[in-house]
Amino acid sequence: MRSRIMLVTLALLVAPLVAFAQYTYRCTSKDGKKYYGSTVPPQCYGRPLEQINKQGLVVKRIDPEADAKERAEKEASLAKKKEEDIAAQEEKRRSRALLATYTSEKDVEDARRRALAGNETQVKEVEQKIDALKKVRAKYEQELEFYRDKQSGEARAPAKLAEDIKNAEIDLRAQQDLLAAKKREVSAINARYDEDRKRFAELIRKGR
Repeated sequence: MRSRIMLVTLALLVAPLVAFAQYTYRCTSKDGKKYYGSTVPPQCYGRPLEQINKQGLVVKRIDPEADAKERAEKEASLAKKKEEDIAAQEEKRRSRALLATYTSEKDVEDARRRALAGNETQVKEVEQKIDALKKVRAKYEQELEFYRDKQSGEARAPAKLAEDIKNAEIDLRAQQDLLAAKKREVSAINARYDEDRKRFAELIRKGR
């Protein structure tokens, strides 16, 4: 009798170990149930896992969501560092280019004057084209008057003249738009050389 009790007790002690020896992974599903398996049970996909040794002790905990978050944070950190490295390299490149272009702040101002003078020349050229196109348009308008009906006031120009008038208007609008753009460039030119002069002065102060 006594030996039988000992055997039963021993069986009860060994049973959990045998059971746990069958399992490697354990998780609690969304419905609150526990699942075990030597491989990850389907019910455990995406759920926190516990890896169990033969003695039934937890040797490792795996949290897919936490791992994914950590991986995403690491990737974001690496991407940010890469962007910062690129920005730093670009800053160095700009600094080298600036120091290679100018030897003094006077050089910056000389370059500004040349750029503004070039812009002024372009503005005058466009203005001359506009004046010429206005004269051409005025000539076409005079020709159009020849075809205007004195009673109705309507002018029925030949196809060639109508096409010439249309093209003259298109060219005139294009040149007027170009003139406006060239005049806006003055502000952009001054802003560019203001920045160059400021950066050059900073680099010289830093001894670079």
